[in-house]
Amino acid sequence: MAQDERDESQRGFTLGESSSPEEAPDAIPKIDFSTFVISLGTSAMYHMGMLNDPEQGEPAEANLVLAQQTIDTLEMLSEKTQGNLGTQEAKLIESLLYELRMQFVECEK
Repeated sequence: MAQDERDESQRGFTLGESSSPEEAPDAIPKIDFSTFVISLGTSAMYHMGMLNDPEQGEPAEANLVLAQQTIDTLEMLSEKTQGNLGTQEAKLIESLLYELRMQFVECEK
């Protein structure tokens, strides 16, 4: 089976025995590659001060060192998974890295 034809939903995993939200409403949501990458991207945006602090409701204080480290982590992940991603996954990480890099440059000014 070709890599792009794989059912990406089968590559994730869940904690617990329940496989649907109806069976266990408090179950942890399924994690897959895309969710993981988006989570890292959100962390980078938070560290750049682009998102509100959930506890204070106002923009988080920028920490560009942590933002750079998170972007570097995404870059490493992109390099290490090259050739092993589906088309959508590859486009997601590529576009996310581009956007984060552009935002980081703006934050440095």
